[in-house]
Amino acid sequence: MTELLFSVTRKDFERQTFCTGGNGGSHRNAKQNGVRLIHRASGARAEHRDGRDQDKNERAAFLKLLETPEWKAWHRMEVARRLGQVKAAERATEEAMDPRNLRVEVRNEAGLWSVEEEV
Repeated sequence: MTELLFSVTRKDFERQTFCTGGNGGSHRNAKQNGVRLIHRASGARAEHRDGRDQDKNERAAFLKLLETPEWKAWHRMEVARRLGQVKAAERATEEAMDPRNLRVEVRNEAGLWSVEEEV
């Protein structure tokens, strides 16, 4: 059996509703059917406005939000943090950013890219 590492609840999101506008008659212009979700911790956001049912639009917006790069990056970091792997990732990043591992290229007077000479 696997153990739940963490959960995300409605309290973690800002939920906004809005009129969807456009063609479709009075339901689209007068009802707050569109839903926008914003995950506060990651800044990920998604919205859905196609259906006339606000609950279905909210579910669809949530599924879209799970596919955003912001959400995926936050989720990876949160899992690593909770598993105690953040320090190892930070060490690996510092090693990779060591000047011996970097090649810096600059544009010369002719506008061409060349490797920067070490000072």
